[in-house]
Amino acid sequence: MNDQDQVCYTFEAAIEMAITMEEEGFRNYLNAIRIMKNKGAKEILKDAAIDELHHKQQLELALLEGQITGEGMVRPVPTMNLGYVLAKKELTPNSDAREALAYAIHLEKGAVDFYTRMAQGCTGAPNASLFDRLLADESRHLQILEDLYEQHFLTEN
Repeated sequence: MNDQDQVCYTFEAAIEMAITMEEEGFRNYLNAIRIMKNKGAKEILKDAAIDELHHKQQLELALLEGQITGEGMVRPVPTMNLGYVLAKKELTPNSDAREALAYAIHLEKGAVDFYTRMAQGCTGAPNASLFDRLLADESRHLQILEDLYEQHFLTEN
């Protein structure tokens, strides 16, 4: 654990960092979509990119309003941790849906890790609930992607 892991940021700084995180995620998905040929794989990444846009928009609204509004989960959902068993590799024009899902799982796992560090750094501070909520939302997206991967590629047949 480094010094940055123990830092709790102001509300504005925290939201700005989260916006940057979501923008980077969106750009990663967009760049992958642009190079891939497989339509199914593109659709998987497009859905994930749209989720990033929604997150970014919610965060930008929170920055304008000075608070995060609306109801949301406050606890992360359990995931299968497929990011630990799936190979992390860059996508190519010939990547398929399985590779696209693995790529998306790794990107979401990175966001979960980011928000986990931020939440731990703010334990007991007013901003802790902000990061707990963002962590919960990202863990839900990770779970959705892992469930999709399991449904299509981890069948017992």
